[in-house]
Amino acid sequence: MSSNDTVQEHLDLDVTSLVVCLLTGFLVIGVVAGWLAARRARGGLGLAGSIGVGILGAFAGGFLFGLAPLNLEDGLIGAPIAAAVGATGALWIAGRFRRA
Repeated sequence: MSSNDTVQEHLDLDVTSLVVCLLTGFLVIGVVAGWLAARRARGGLGLAGSIGVGILGAFAGGFLFGLAPLNLEDGLIGAPIAAAVGATGALWIAGRFRRA
């Protein structure tokens, strides 16, 4: 086993850890955004609905920010911002459909 194999295994582990952390962060931000929206909008989507929409919006925000040419969703600052913007946008859109 060469040192290059060891380095590659270490890099694979680091990338996997980073992806798991980012996905967990998106999930947590989506849950928090959904919970806050459920508390603010009485009689809206309900707690479970708001949390679900918040989670989907957080992941959608990360995906949409990833399409930007500047890679705004990368890093410890950009990823939570992308998730929060996505969750807020999805909850806002869902609230508009709910009222219609």
